[in-house]
Amino acid sequence: MENHRIAVIGLGYVGLPLARLFATKYPVVGFDINQSRVKELQSGVDTTLEVENEVLQAVLVNEPSQENGLYCTSDITTLNDCNYYVVTVPTPVDQTNRPILTPLYKASEAVGKALKKGDIVIYESTVYPGVTEEECVPVLEKVSGLKFNEDFYVGYSPERINPGDKEHTVEKILKVTSGSTPEIGEKVDALYASVITAGTHLAPTIKVAEAAKVIENSQRDINIAFVNELAKIFNLMDIDTHHVLEAAGTKWNFLPFKPGLVGGHCIGVDPYYLAQKAQEYGYHPEIILAGRRMNDGMGKYVASEVVKLMLHKDIKIKGAKVLVLGVTFKENCPDVRNTKAVDVVANLKSYGIDVTVFDPWASPQEVLHEYGITSNNTLPSNTYDAIVLAVAHKDFLTLDMGGLLNNNHVVYDVKGMLDRNFVSGRL
Repeated sequence: MENHRIAVIGLGYVGLPLARLFATKYPVVGFDINQSRVKELQSGVDTTLEVENEVLQAVLVNEPSQENGLYCTSDITTLNDCNYYVVTVPTPVDQTNRPILTPLYKASEAVGKALKKGDIVIYESTVYPGVTEEECVPVLEKVSGLKFNEDFYVGYSPERINPGDKEHTVEKILKVTSGSTPEIGEKVDALYASVITAGTHLAPTIKVAEAAKVIENSQRDINIAFVNELAKIFNLMDIDTHHVLEAAGTKWNFLPFKPGLVGGHCIGVDPYYLAQKAQEYGYHPEIILAGRRMNDGMGKYVASEVVKLMLHKDIKIKGAKVLVLGVTFKENCPDVRNTKAVDVVANLKSYGIDVTVFDPWASPQEVLHEYGITSNNTLPSNTYDAIVLAVAHKDFLTLDMGGLLNNNHVVYDVKGMLDRNFVSGRL
């Protein structure tokens, strides 16, 4: 039986849960360039809250081991003894929504320095079809001096982690796998099948697996864009969108999507990867990009709706105090990557409004660093002209919102979470 020694490159929301899972059966090196992240993991603490501390601590080892266990490090030389390398770095877009492959290039360079004959490199990062073989493999070949599909091999198994979801954890999500040759595909599939209880699906090629991942989130993005457009239409007609969706949802094949802010590391980004590749082939993807435009504009729309409601109540806009509840990209999760809640904040501020952000889940330091926005983990003791519930954290259900509001006020519910009789407007 092959002796598996696995390296996981990138210990974020995707890499850490996977490394922890592999470590229950194999010796694993978890590598990350962020030394503070590595230090916190070495102490048995995961601030992303994806892996419970006691679960993490149960697999941690203090040095690279021949036995099962997870060794977290930022020392690149510890990769040298591994024979499987799993790359789980982020794949963001720039300000013009063009894919940024720099993290993949850097990770491939790091792996290339350790690569040996017979080794297998598996990419999990979401990309457009062709990135693994056309962008990453040349870097591996150049740095290692080895030849692809003769000396080393690659696979692709797209991540399907849902941050903050304690029900659909990594081992309970069916895994798509693939390899650069049929034999390698079988090996990659067997590796994941040994720890993924939900099972695996071996795709015929790496490009098929890459395409499958990027369309999963593009499909969801388009569906949410559709209901966001419905919300705009029904609001003009003074019809409650959530009531409409509840009624339509009584049909067995109606898809239960809800309007909202669409951000995060996947849905708000992945469609641009597919669109970029399509345009290289001379095709302009109208539906995909229309969905993105709709969803990217929802922060501005929410802010304008709040301002309209305030004007209807004769609340002076300039200098008005507004409390925004939530700044993460989704509920009950500290992840602020590509969050669209910040668009609501920025657009409210553009009207001269004094905005306070309260989010008990988000790191104020991270929010300030990423977006230049001050957020609070504790609720400020003020009263406000308006409250905007932007994220459906469970914590907000127990807030005494009445005590936070001035007599003449507006409450806007982005998530349809609050009592309809309490709110002034919602998506």
